[in-house]
Amino acid sequence: MIISYGGHVPSIDPDAWVAPDATVCGNVIIGAGSRILHGARIVAEGGGAIQIGRCCIVMENAVIRATSRHPCYIKNHCLFGPHSHVVGARIEDEVFVATSASIFHGAVIGRGAEVRINGTVHLRSRLEAGETVPIGWVAVGDPAQILPPNQHDEIWTIQKPLDFPGFVYGFERTTPALMRQVTTRLSENLRVHMSGSCQISVSKEGV
Repeated sequence: MIISYGGHVPSIDPDAWVAPDATVCGNVIIGAGSRILHGARIVAEGGGAIQIGRCCIVMENAVIRATSRHPCYIKNHCLFGPHSHVVGARIEDEVFVATSASIFHGAVIGRGAEVRINGTVHLRSRLEAGETVPIGWVAVGDPAQILPPNQHDEIWTIQKPLDFPGFVYGFERTTPALMRQVTTRLSENLRVHMSGSCQISVSKEGV
């Protein structure tokens, strides 16, 4: 489905293809030769923007998201494996994001880097060109340190000052009833989906 959101209609190059059961929503640009496969979700919420360059492959059930605070820019010849998740990041050319890997808000992934199966690049972290996050490992910091998941204390020491709740949701970590505050704001922001202002159209075959 191709869905307009907040007055923005996705722009899909005639030489790109979106599977009929994939979703492209909002201020999204998809370049020539890119392929959005079955069940993938490309969603720009709240005035955010997503740009996907040429010959990018977004495989089954992958998710690429943006928000008003965190746009998402993807250059050319990138591949996103099934169930991978990218939100509000900048990804340079020829990056490989494997099955179930995650890249978070404000991350920057350098040209030719790889994030392997179940790997994570945390928020506001920079993975340099050509670097690899091994299977299940975590890249965190700027420049990123790449650590195994069992080194939780070391990861948290770097991650905590990156301030996930503040950077992503605009709330201090010490805010009373933090999750109530976060979910209430998100619920209100997402109310637009109930208002009828989102228009759905079915893309033509081959689009």
